[in-house]
Amino acid sequence: MDRPIKHARKQLGLAIDVIEASGKCLNPVTLKSDGSVYNCSYTDWRSGFFPGSVWYLYELSGDSTLLPPARKYTEAIREAENLTWHHDIGFIINCSFGNGWRLTKDTTYPAVIIQAAKSLSTRFRKQANVIQSWNVDRGWMSQRGWECPVIIDNMMNLELLFEATRLSGDSTFYQIAVAHADRTLTEHFRPNGSCYHVIDYNLKDGSVRNRHTAQGYAHESVWSRGQAWAVYGFTVCYRETKDLRYLNQALKTFTFMKNHPAMPSDLIPYWDMDAPKIPNEPRDVSTASCMAAALYEISTYNTSDASSYKEYADRIMNSLSSSAYCAALGTNGNFLLEHSVGSIPHNSEIDVPLNYADYYYLEALKRKLDLEK
Repeated sequence: MDRPIKHARKQLGLAIDVIEASGKCLNPVTLKSDGSVYNCSYTDWRSGFFPGSVWYLYELSGDSTLLPPARKYTEAIREAENLTWHHDIGFIINCSFGNGWRLTKDTTYPAVIIQAAKSLSTRFRKQANVIQSWNVDRGWMSQRGWECPVIIDNMMNLELLFEATRLSGDSTFYQIAVAHADRTLTEHFRPNGSCYHVIDYNLKDGSVRNRHTAQGYAHESVWSRGQAWAVYGFTVCYRETKDLRYLNQALKTFTFMKNHPAMPSDLIPYWDMDAPKIPNEPRDVSTASCMAAALYEISTYNTSDASSYKEYADRIMNSLSSSAYCAALGTNGNFLLEHSVGSIPHNSEIDVPLNYADYYYLEALKRKLDLEK
């Protein structure tokens, strides 16, 4: 465990050095086609991951010099608490302020988490009992003919709502999270346990209009990161509610992926398990790191074969920590992991580092460390 933590401290330390030398509060996401680092604004759905990674690195390394940058990068995205035009405020605020609150109990952080939950709640559509993911009045979303698209990724934003109920005592957030999880459980999954990416709802009567993909190969294909979002999201819902339906779905989706005939021996999935050129298709380490983090949590629950989930996660982490996926010091734009995929249908971020792959890798390292202490 020491080696990957020490490497992460050095590699992300280089990224921090670049940010501090710039005199700005940069927020690194990925690499552009020219090899330079792409930095995002606070409105970007990925803006919470780098601050969150610095929090995890502070926790893992015990290096107190990381506390000031963790605080600074977190404060830099505070305005995201008021975002209402997309659903990813949970990713943004929970990964940054949520980890900051967990580690420091800074008394200014709960207000941000609660306000973010209020903002996210404005997207709840009572007719369908879901939180709408994307607006459809502009951009490529407007060209799909969707009315109320909900993506499986949205399960990852429910943790913010559960935390907001704890901090505020307002059960409205909890109720919205459960309503969304229940409708997703009903509509998003195929009989084999795999999930669709996008379910489009009718805003008048709440019925399903379409079952589609946006980032996968085809509507009926298995977009890998979506499966990881499902496993992780429903694991969180089980943690917060103790409703076994949620854990059972997480396990069913994981088992489907584990047993998929296209799963590589190193357990780093292809970007879509039905992509036509397998084995000559890009891998997606962001799927693997998110799945590993979820599996470590699942292994703590009283299931019949709890240890097998940790063993599988350990195998993923061994692969991710190897030279095949973990970047050499000073390379890869100072991101930790190589070989992620954003969206091949959009020709965007193909075989590049992504800050959320790094975030869930560090989270998985922390969970592994806790389990083995």
